Amino acid sequence: MQYKNIHIHFTDSGSGKAIVLLHGFLENTSMWKNIAPTLSKQYRVIAIDLLGHGKTESLGYIHTMQDMAEIVEAVLNHLNISKSIIIGHSMGGYVALAYAENHLEKVAGLCLMNSTAEADSEERKLNRDRAIKAVKQNHRTFVSMAVANLFATKNRENLNLAIEFVKNEALKTPLQGIIAALEGMKIRPDKTDFFKSAPIKKLLILGKKDPVLNFENTKNHVKNSNVNIVEFPDGHMSHIENENNFLQEIMHFIENI
Repeated sequence: MQYKNIHIHFTDSGSGKAIVLLHGFLENTSMWKNIAPTLSKQYRVIAIDLLGHGKTESLGYIHTMQDMAEIVEAVLNHLNISKSIIIGHSMGGYVALAYAENHLEKVAGLCLMNSTAEADSEERKLNRDRAIKAVKQNHRTFVSMAVANLFATKNRENLNLAIEFVKNEALKTPLQGIIAALEGMKIRPDKTDFFKSAPIKKLLILGKKDPVLNFENTKNHVKNSNVNIVEFPDGHMSHIENENNFLQEIMHFIENI
């Protein structure tokens, strides 16, 4: 579809409850290739390429999470979907939160997958700035290192083929899309209170050895709330590192909504 003079790419398959899949940074709809076909046997599955990723074009030099959430709203309006369950991986989780906060009446359930409702710490913001410098200097080297660092150390060899696939897809992300997303993630506001208090079904999926997110901190931030937590033993890529169990947990979450 066209949106503000740019092309937005999404896939739409199956029928039933609407499940919206939002990929992470340097990813695109291909990250769901082993997940969407199973889900679409029972549900309507919409996967969206976020701004500057996959086949969706860039809209500017900073893509805020709110900007990204607005294209989610545009796609769902285009498809006449009034209620959906949203699953967001990493950056996709930040986008899912921004969408849910503005359109809570349209959200039946919200899953943050290897993601957090917290804003970037000062250290994290500095790391985003370093990443922007690194990607400007050498796009390919930055992407290769960034992707390998998403997996738990022990999985970096035995999941070599899967990692190569992720890397090749990530390399398709244009420089503008990478920088605009890094700038947008850096300035996103904290949504911990919203996530904890939102009166909908919520799931937080975490990897105990996630190299990107601090497992204990992220878990503690939703303590004393009705957020369901699922823990996996591996890294940031639960849909690959713990694929079967991940799918079971997602199906269970959807069934109970």
